[in-house]
Amino acid sequence: MPDAPGPGSAPPPTPPPQDHGLKRALTGRQLSMIGLGGAIGTGLFLGSSLAISAAGPATVIAYVVCALIALVIGWALAEMTSVHPAAGSFGSIARHYLGPLAGFVIRWTYWTIQVIAIGGEVIAAGIYVRFWWPELPLWLPVVAFSLLILAANALSVGVFGRLEYWFSTIKITAIGVFVLLGCAYVFLGLPGHAAVGTTNLSGHGGLLPHGMSGLATAFVFVIFSYIGTEIIAVTAAESEDPVRDIPRAARRMVVRLALFYVLAMAVVVTVVPWTRTAKGGDVTASPFVQLFDVAGIPAAAGIMNFVVLSAALSSANANTYLATRMIHSLAVDRHAPRPFARVGRRGVPHRALAVSGVGLGAAALLSVHSEDTAYIMLFGISVFGALVVWILILASHVAFRRHRVRHALPASPARLRGAPFTTVAAALALAAILVSTVFIEGLEDSWKAGLPFFAVLVLVYRFGARRYETAAALPDSTAAERGVVPGTRAPADGTTRADRSG
Repeated sequence: MPDAPGPGSAPPPTPPPQDHGLKRALTGRQLSMIGLGGAIGTGLFLGSSLAISAAGPATVIAYVVCALIALVIGWALAEMTSVHPAAGSFGSIARHYLGPLAGFVIRWTYWTIQVIAIGGEVIAAGIYVRFWWPELPLWLPVVAFSLLILAANALSVGVFGRLEYWFSTIKITAIGVFVLLGCAYVFLGLPGHAAVGTTNLSGHGGLLPHGMSGLATAFVFVIFSYIGTEIIAVTAAESEDPVRDIPRAARRMVVRLALFYVLAMAVVVTVVPWTRTAKGGDVTASPFVQLFDVAGIPAAAGIMNFVVLSAALSSANANTYLATRMIHSLAVDRHAPRPFARVGRRGVPHRALAVSGVGLGAAALLSVHSEDTAYIMLFGISVFGALVVWILILASHVAFRRHRVRHALPASPARLRGAPFTTVAAALALAAILVSTVFIEGLEDSWKAGLPFFAVLVLVYRFGARRYETAAALPDSTAAERGVVPGTRAPADGTTRADRSG
């Protein structure tokens, strides 16, 4: 339920403007590409070896099922943010519908996992540069790329959008060429090479070489390929027209993302024996490189390394944006130091960006120099936190839909079909994946790191943060239909001014 002051309590401070100084500068075309870029990481280009080693050719099935879960999450977010294009996105919406503790936990968790991810991505980018210059000290490209990402986010949201647009274009072009060449190689053959056919799908142990347990394990690895789809919802507060563009961008992003992942992975397991891809390795072992070599594309490894480098920088760029907006939103609600809510002339929360930059630097240093236990802790928080955030997003959608139906409020311009049943089904699937991490080698420590992390967040909120919180108004794009003055809080019961005056 939305927050409301209790009887006899002091009224909350006057909330700041609903955009909180952020600029609406992102176009619909940029939103679609930002969504794709945020979700397509380096794993696809390097072969998704962990998932394939578990499920073999059946990894494609895991990608299809996880795509359906991502579709539910993406569309649920589009439905909520079309109505509430708020700074902080699903974090602010969770605070409104699930309570301030949920808003506090989901946003701090999301900020933490994004900062950890950024640290890993800039290190990966530095490693990819050493493919061309192996003697280069790793710290040099890591520092250079970190400064590049921070500068792109510091200039304006428009600069961020344009940079992410072109990063995403590189990745999508590479996937498109790979799928077309792969289909030609499978069914027609390529110059000097006969058609490979579908023998790799039935050979080497068959479609399910490790049975259903292997497929179940693959779900855990594959679901993380779709993390990042929520970036479109975070851009709602800076979209030129969120009511029009958010549903359109979400639909395009989720459908295209599913097609790219499913088709590309189908080509991977058809063209290259899964036993070879499962071994992993550097960029030269990538199925993309092997297919480009067969097609006679010169310098295939170098081209693919450039694509993978772009993918790492794209993810770092998008995740920096996400982390910055989350901590800015926390500061608006007084769940983080108030200075982090301040926004510059160009609509960039520079202090929130700076603290996110400090965080990514710390995560990068820990990833490189810490003992294994520190790395496992960071990885465990990321795995556990990401799944919990998605589950809380779906819980927010259930509460959002129930509230609007109960009070006969106007429907969102984007509606998730089959809700609340599809929402609950996706949440249960994510909960099952979260539980299964206990039994998967390499992920069993996620609970050991995740539970204490959440316990600390709850304690910090209970004994500190909630004393200073404010209830910033949640923007409502349907307010005009109900006679509510824009910029004020819509009444919790959904009545209009005319209803109350009559």
